[in-house]
Amino acid sequence: ADILRLWVASTDYTGELSIGDEILKRVTESYRRIRNTLRFLLANTSDFDPAKDAVPVADMLEIDRYAIAAMAQLQGDIAGHFERYEFHPVVARLQNYCSEDLGGFYLDILKDRLYTTGVESTARRSAQTALWHVANALLRVMAPILSFTAEEAWAVFAGQQAYAESDETIFTQTLWNFPQVGDGEALLAKYAALRDVRADVTKQLEEVRASGAIGSSLQAELAIKAAGDKYALLASLDDDLKFVFITSQASVEQVADAANEAVSVTPSDAEKCERCWHYRRDVGHDHAHPGLCGRCTSNLFGSGEARR
Repeated sequence: ADILRLWVASTDYTGELSIGDEILKRVTESYRRIRNTLRFLLANTSDFDPAKDAVPVADMLEIDRYAIAAMAQLQGDIAGHFERYEFHPVVARLQNYCSEDLGGFYLDILKDRLYTTGVESTARRSAQTALWHVANALLRVMAPILSFTAEEAWAVFAGQQAYAESDETIFTQTLWNFPQVGDGEALLAKYAALRDVRADVTKQLEEVRASGAIGSSLQAELAIKAAGDKYALLASLDDDLKFVFITSQASVEQVADAANEAVSVTPSDAEKCERCWHYRRDVGHDHAHPGLCGRCTSNLFGSGEARR
């Protein structure tokens, strides 16, 4: 039923409507992408209680504040389309958001922090706080179209958040009220520029991977030469730069002008940590845990790594 609803909503009703097996296959793929995104959001907030685990916005990591700003912008845009009875742009924005903004960028980067930092660490709880806000908004904006899926997901989401009985259905909810994250426009601009750089770097990583020099991107060490604003952008992430590119190491060096900019990809000669899969030279530093790197032993048995 939801796939048919999605087909109706994704079709521009001011012209002719087309339907067929191939069209429905494409719609099914779109539906699956949105549903899988929801599954990720629900799974990774299953141990999160906003009443006691939510991180104040001021203490959240910058990329998590960006995720909230991006979803707030999307919710505003979609609400405007609904007001004008424009349903096909809503579907296009939802699909693009789930596959590109979340799946291709934010969630891709987030996995390391969700899975390897301490369960109660600020780094992980900050990520979960952002995911909780994103899930709240996403379920609301998709409910008019993917009604059965939204209601099914809401039963899980609202149940694990221990909402009151009056909130048991998604259809009594109004648009989500996001917290203020500071200068949202500046955050969106910064991460749009970062995504452009990431796209270029990913292309080079793929070329090296295709040559057989590396297996996954985590086997690579990056050395980036950048000038001007691009250098300032990359340098602002400091040691966390490697997580954005999903490599084991990333450094940035300032050069005089754009003509001298370059990206060097080198296969790592370090050992692979059996827990986080990063290639690090401190793997085996703790004899009690020979397969673990320094940050994993810190996250498991110590004070935990600092994340920016």
